[in-house]
Amino acid sequence: IGFTTFNHFNGDKLIEGLGWTQENPIVLQDFDGSLEMENHPMASIAYFRFHWKFIEPEIGKYNWELIDTVLRRAHRRNQTLLIRIAPYGSIPERDVPEWYRSMVGPKSEWPPIGKKWMVDPEDQRYALYYGRMIKELGKRYDGHPDIEAVDLSIVGAYGEGAGTKFLTEKTRETLVDAYTDNFKKTPLITLLTNGDYETNRYALSRADVGWRVDCIGDLGFWGENTHMHNFYPQMIINSGMKDAWKKAPVHLEACGTIEDWYGGKGTCKYCQGYTADDVNYIIDETLKWHISSFNNKFTAVPEEWRPLIDRWLKKMGYRFVLKSFSYPETVEPNGKLSFQTWWDNKGVAPCYKKFLLALKLENESRADILLTDADITTWLPGDNLYDDAVFIPRDMPAGVYNIKIGIVDRQSYEPKIKLAIEGRDQEGWYLIGKVNLGI
Repeated sequence: IGFTTFNHFNGDKLIEGLGWTQENPIVLQDFDGSLEMENHPMASIAYFRFHWKFIEPEIGKYNWELIDTVLRRAHRRNQTLLIRIAPYGSIPERDVPEWYRSMVGPKSEWPPIGKKWMVDPEDQRYALYYGRMIKELGKRYDGHPDIEAVDLSIVGAYGEGAGTKFLTEKTRETLVDAYTDNFKKTPLITLLTNGDYETNRYALSRADVGWRVDCIGDLGFWGENTHMHNFYPQMIINSGMKDAWKKAPVHLEACGTIEDWYGGKGTCKYCQGYTADDVNYIIDETLKWHISSFNNKFTAVPEEWRPLIDRWLKKMGYRFVLKSFSYPETVEPNGKLSFQTWWDNKGVAPCYKKFLLALKLENESRADILLTDADITTWLPGDNLYDDAVFIPRDMPAGVYNIKIGIVDRQSYEPKIKLAIEGRDQEGWYLIGKVNLGI
């Protein structure tokens, strides 16, 4: 949740100025061990865009090591990975793979769009080969613990969806199915494109799919008919995505960057000179749309606006407050420890990863982690009650034990979520109290 890094990681040096990079598939910077970044929030997600040509440089031969390298680096920086595989970019150096260009010829226009195109998506070979790459991606990475979500990218430069409204039903469904048939565990996110609601509705009919847009903050970049005031509020409803956030994430990208929002009008191409009230309006709209993550293209946040951004971060995604935890003072050996909990999700979305709610019984000589059956992905904003009981290990000696609670990784059983309460220890567990076992 929160801000993402973009084609970079925690601890990297921010992109200077008002531009950003999306041409290079991976940026490797020396890591000095510090994850902190000046003028940028810590990020739990690393968002990377790869181009098809780098993933499948030879027909049927996939460069998975590129993605594996990014996954390893993200894990080391305490981040998960959000992936988009773009079919092509907007310049010749980021064309479709060379083998596919040789196959379809040099023509780089599609009549409904014109010359600002790379290939004809209605050529049956496009859905066949690009779709096959997506299928193989799913076979390899679906359910990977370090992949946060996959961007459902089908056409357009950088996978930004230009021209989707002109696709035939067969092409649209073939490309969408490549994702929904092969990603059953990892969440999918689809772009909302103005004028094309069929792609979103079809994807949603096939799976629990979230959504994204890429011009958050447009209050007048290109005129009065803005994304924030006009397009997005209507697109969310018309595409059928109004309640999609309950099952899959909402990922939003800045129009320009926050530095563009901040800069005085007339000083650069996109500088807007927004006020704090403008920024608060943008923030509140995204919260209304149940944002989980935000891509500011790894550029700086103006210091003057940092309190506004901190307010945003405290509401973005989920924020779990444990309001009460009730349990008996004494439990018999080899018995059950029953408990009742009351949680308040003060964020605007659930957690979409199936982490485990766990208890830890610990004293100076013994420590055991006891898993519950809680499905935290159902904890929507507001109050949530969860009651359960866990068996005490039959070989656990009598004694007084600390009870700790944590939301843990499914593999390591290490705490993964910081709760909005006090009492966190160095390992990420939260002390609740003590229980007497058999005494």
